[in-house]
Amino acid sequence: QVQLVESGGGLVQAGGSLRLSCAASGRTFSSYVMGWFRQAPGKEREFVATINWGGDRTDYADSVKGRCTISRDNAKNTVDLQMNSLKPEDTAVYYCAAGAAVYSNTYYRDYYRYTYWGQGTQVTVSS
Repeated sequence: QVQLVESGGGLVQAGGSLRLSCAASGRTFSSYVMGWFRQAPGKEREFVATINWGGDRTDYADSVKGRCTISRDNAKNTVDLQMNSLKPEDTAVYYCAAGAAVYSNTYYRDYYRYTYWGQGTQVTVSS
């Protein structure tokens, strides 16, 4: 089992930056695909970014591509999301998620691929 705890959210002005971090427990963190999702009030949870086991393959939602970078440190059991040039429409609760994978080059965009979820961290971008 994997437990996930997000941190780093907060209030920031448009154009600013935030770095979200997710700390994972469990011995097999390095064999999980990791992802970030977000959910704004009244909207469905949406994919933001994902990263494979080794951290050499990533994918991003079009809405954040070029502004966000996902990274992981398997030695520290952490996955981060660096967000730059933030916009008011980035306001949401951001969730970290872990999904098992058989192959090292796998990553997932679909929420149902993920088994474990954190409690979320609020990001608010003011205009």
